Amino acid sequence: MSLPELTREQLLRYSRHVMLPSFDMLGQERLLQAKVLVIGMGGLGCAAAPYLATSGIGQLTLVDGDVVDAHNLPRQHLYGPADVGQAKVLAALARLQSQAPDCQLKGITEHVDAERLYALVKNFDVVVDCCDNLTTRNAINLACVKARIPLVSGAAIRYEGQLSVFLNDGMSPCYQCLSLLFGEQQLSCMEAGILAPVVGVIGAMQAVETLKLIAQTGEPISGKVMLYDGLHGEWQTFKLARHPQCPACAD
Repeated sequence: MSLPELTREQLLRYSRHVMLPSFDMLGQERLLQAKVLVIGMGGLGCAAAPYLATSGIGQLTLVDGDVVDAHNLPRQHLYGPADVGQAKVLAALARLQSQAPDCQLKGITEHVDAERLYALVKNFDVVVDCCDNLTTRNAINLACVKARIPLVSGAAIRYEGQLSVFLNDGMSPCYQCLSLLFGEQQLSCMEAGILAPVVGVIGAMQAVETLKLIAQTGEPISGKVMLYDGLHGEWQTFKLARHPQCPACAD
């Protein structure tokens, strides 16, 4: 399939991308053709989605069944006080539509169950997991493994964040290879708290990895996990191997 050619206006708008070594016009044209699914429009989604939309992703679909609450506002910057009580997806779409003229924006204002996930994710080039619980993350992962769709995963709580990319190519580890190493987190951000900018750091990094995957530039964070300690200003990277008994990706 041929890639869409950049218009003069798009060349100007995305000129800083086009100037990048190994990105060039070809990388930007790949973005314009791409379809990306963002699941979860909390702090991570509110950080990742604007960068994806304004960077020239051709189609961006947002999924979330929640409404905006007042306690969301310090870290979910797509929403303002007037949006409290409104569906997060609708508020996010209204904000992004004026910022991203080249992006076809779509929304699903409900929680998508495991049965629907596979039918949904197989229509996209990359899935960005911005949800906030292990059960949903594992369900998203299973759908991506079955559909062979790359998954960009992020998580944050208190002062800490976690980031990884799962290519789901039949050779590298999947998210459940990681989640088998720990149990369901006992505390949510509601009980444990979250420093607002931490979700911004991880969400922005999810956008970086998504753009790299689509533009086919650099190396994805695959086969490893990056951990961010905001309290001490430290990053750590750990290698991650496929789990031989992984119920999602083991042969």
